[in-house]
Parts: sequence; structure tokens; C-alpha cells
Amino acid sequence: MRLLIVEDDDAIAAPLLRAVQREGYEVERVAAGQPAIDVVTAGGVDLMLIDLGLPDMDGLDVCRTVRAGGYAGGIVILTARDGELDRVVGLDVGADDYLAKPFSLSELLARVRALLRRAHRPAVVAETVETPAYTGPDRRRATLSDVPSAAPAAPAPPAAAPAEVPAPSAASSSAPTASFRVDRAARRAWVADQELPLTAKEFDVLALLDEQRGAVVTRETLMAEVWDENWFGSTKTLDATVGRLRQKLQDGLAPIKLDTVRGVGFRLEDA
Repeated sequence: MRLLIVEDDDAIAAPLLRAVQREGYEVERVAAGQPAIDVVTAGGVDLMLIDLGLPDMDGLDVCRTVRAGGYAGGIVILTARDGELDRVVGLDVGADDYLAKPFSLSELLARVRALLRRAHRPAVVAETVETPAYTGPDRRRATLSDVPSAAPAAPAPPAAAPAEVPAPSAASSSAPTASFRVDRAARRAWVADQELPLTAKEFDVLALLDEQRGAVVTRETLMAEVWDENWFGSTKTLDATVGRLRQKLQDGLAPIKLDTVRGVGFRLEDA
């Protein structure tokens, strides 16, 4: 796994770099926004840890730019801006998680492992099972709403060997259309033999819509199930996630369409 740290403060970057390296990840650090964009564009970055207060540009613009360029890896924002509006905007521009400074290194590393697990990378899951230190602190449940559901499923991906992918079990996959299928157990979506590069939230939205294929799923249901039942405020993050998901389905030539039902919610149906 290759991680990119985008942080201009040496006092923060140095211990963070050492902590990530101790976990066995390959890691690179840059101190400004444009170099970060260049590294991500060159490819090979699985997850990016980014500060918003960069010297040459705002970290939000970096997130927006790399997502627009097709980057499908994880993005975790690390910042002193801890207001609700800042968190919402960060998620809107493509971040998968948001951690306010000061933060615990153990909690950050737990969130990194969770994102990499949910990005369908079996090697990370296998390593997590073998290393007791990978069990994150209980306080994660209070700040990261999707971790409790993700944690029990951690051992599942290693069983999803490549040979089994073309024929997922009926219990874990729904496939009314032969060339498109969603495997909930492995947290993977396929068009023919090509896997769609989905983020954790994009997969959760797709799985929920696919579960009720042809029916309208309300915005309130999606926010409660995918984000937090106590979510209160803007739902623009849902629109941003659906927009990216729709584009990936179109780019992957998926034989389904994701429609917006104005004023109600969204519907996934066969094209």
C-alpha cells in the first residue's frame, strides 16, 4: 500500500511519517498542494492524508482536482478546522474521512486501515488479522459512524479469491442483469469482468440502491443508512457521492442507470 502525506508542518509530518512507516506502508510526503496533485496524477497512490492549510493552495482544491482527474483512492483530511461546515465541504469535494487536530495517531491509523479494507484490498485485511495491534480503540465508534459495520466484515475479503469473483454466491450478490453485479460480502461491484473503482461511501450507496433495484430510495434513507441516522444539515455530500457514482457507472458501461427522482430520492434500474 502506498500512502501520500500532504503536510507543510514538519513537527506534524515527521511523527506521522514514522508512524505510517512502522505500519509497513510505503509512504511519501510533500509539503504543498501542486506537488500532491502531480504525485497522485502519476498514479500508484492508494490513500492520501492531507492538511487543508497548505502554502500554495487550499487542501480542498487539491481534493477537488484529484477527484475530477479520476482518483479513486482514499482521502483523509487532517486539519485544525473542525466546524461542521468545514467537515461537510470536505466530504462534498471527495474526502472519505475527516480528522480534526489534535488527533490520536492510533485512531488515525485505525481509520486508514478501515478505508484500505473497504477499498477491497485483501492484502491489508490479511495483515490486519495477523497483527493484534490493528484492533482500533473503542472511541472510534463515537466519531466514525460506519466503522462498527465495517469492522466485523474485515476477514471476509481474503476469501474472495480471483477465481471466485466471476461467480459470486447468490446470497451475497444481486444480479438481475448478467453483466452487472454487486457482491456485498466482498464489497465489490463488477461490470462483466471489470471491477468498478468505488470509494467506501460510493459502494454503500450503490449496494443500498441495488438492494431495492427499480424502487425509489429516499434521500433521508440514504443519509441515515450510509452516513448517520442523526445526520442534521446539508445533504450535498450525498449529491456529490451520487454524482461520482453515476459517472463511474457510465464510464464502466454498466447496463444500469442511476436516476434522480426530483424531491424524493434516487432509483437504480436496468438500462
